[in-house]
Parts: sequence; structure tokens; C-alpha cells
Amino acid sequence: MLWRLAAIAAVLYLFATGLLFTVQRNFLYPIPSSLRTTPEAAQFPQAEEVFLDTSDGEKVIVWHVAPQPGKPVVLFFHGNGEVLAWDVGRFREFVADGTGLIALSFRGYGGSSGKPSESGLLKDGLAAYEFALRHYKAERLVLWGYSLGTGVAVALGARFHVSAIILEAPYTSIADVAARIFPFFPVRLLILDTFHSDRRIPKITSPLLIMHGEKDEAIPFELGRRLYDTAPQPKRFIGFPEGSHVTLPYFGSIQVGLAFLRDISLAAAQKENAPAATAP
Repeated sequence: MLWRLAAIAAVLYLFATGLLFTVQRNFLYPIPSSLRTTPEAAQFPQAEEVFLDTSDGEKVIVWHVAPQPGKPVVLFFHGNGEVLAWDVGRFREFVADGTGLIALSFRGYGGSSGKPSESGLLKDGLAAYEFALRHYKAERLVLWGYSLGTGVAVALGARFHVSAIILEAPYTSIADVAARIFPFFPVRLLILDTFHSDRRIPKITSPLLIMHGEKDEAIPFELGRRLYDTAPQPKRFIGFPEGSHVTLPYFGSIQVGLAFLRDISLAAAQKENAPAATAP
């Protein structure tokens, strides 16, 4: 009798493991809408909608707002359950002081073609970065990622030097997150899209700001802190004691990020205007 129960349990476990492997991208990329919403329809008419070609033949959308003279340009990568139209409140805060914006809609999301995967999202990010470089110098660009989008920001930051990198609610890797959600399954062996930010972030050379809510229910605060510990200087970490995964903007994360950019700009200006050292 016991061996039959054990056999049934083993079969059920193997079935559940196989099912988890099969549907993992549905968990990782819950697309709330694949329908296109224009900036005007989203009540963000100052943005220009641009379609970009990726290296593998997809067409992805960016919303572009030009900066005022001397202001940086935020290249924004959204989270896994978002579309650009939902982030209009965030975007208005970005551009209120003249900061520019290039917000990418990942493949499969909000009018962009294709199906999401790690390699696909990295191609989308590269297309957006190359679009940005056609308009602005790299020293004006800021890679700003939220949640899933932090993996794309880190991957680009490991390849290119920019003005700054800002990460909201980041992770060390998708495997680390999944292992906490599904502790009884060998998820580290099953993950297709690992997004190993912990392996990429030591290669960044740009100033880094990481922000994380201490009550984050989706990506544990500990993972954001571990990612910060892995990163090289210069870097800064801001924890929000009451912040959850989706409430950081309510606790001032956007204004903290913009203040960080002002500090960087001021430090760069002071360095540029400092008198040259003379030999004694």
C-alpha cells in the first residue's frame, strides 16, 4: 500500500514539475495587454511613438520625449505585468523637470510584436539603446529598470558606459526569485530565462542607484541588497521600510532617482570646472 502511495506521489510530483517547466514563461511574462495604446490615448501627448526594428525582425514600440538642454534622458524598462499606458504617472514625473524619456514596450507587450524571452528582451533593449544613441550621447543616457526590466538595464550597463543606472526592485537572478516561490521544485535546473544580473553587474562602470522596498512581496529585499553588494563603486542603496513591490513611487522612488541624477550632474560639472593640478 505504501509503495503505491509513494508511486502516485512521485508521478504527481513529476507531472507538476513538467507542468511548471512548460508554463514557466506564462508566470514570468504575464502580459496584461498586447493591444497598442498611443501616447495621446494614454493622455501623454508630449511623447512621440516610434516603432523600432530589432535584430531578429520584431517591431517594438518606444515612447520618446526629448529632454531640455543639459538634462539627461531616461531609457526606461518596465516590469513583467505592465504596459506603457499604465506608467504615464511615472513618466510625467520623469519629464516634469525637463528630463528626457525613451520608454520601451517589450516584445509581446502593448503593441510590440513577438513573444517575450530573455534573449528577446535583451534584443529589444539593445534596439532602444541604439535608437537613443542616434539622438543623444551616451553620457546623457540613464538606464532605469523596474522589476523584470532591471535585468535588461543591468545587461546593457555591463556592455556600455552611460551616465547612470537606476534599478527599482531588482533581483540577483530569476532562479533566485523562483526558488523562493517554488521551494519544493528543482527550479534552478528548469529555468529557461535566468536573467543573471548578479553575474553581469560586476562589469558595469556607471554610477549605480538601487532602490528596494523592505516589504517587497514579489522580489525579496534581500535579493536587491545582495545585488548591490556584488556591484562595483560608485553605488548607492536606498531602502524603503514601508515599500512593497508596486508602491515605491508612492514613497518617493522617482524623486530619489531624479535627485541622484542631479547629484551626478553636479559632481561632473564640478570636476570639469576644477582647476588643473600644477606640479610643485
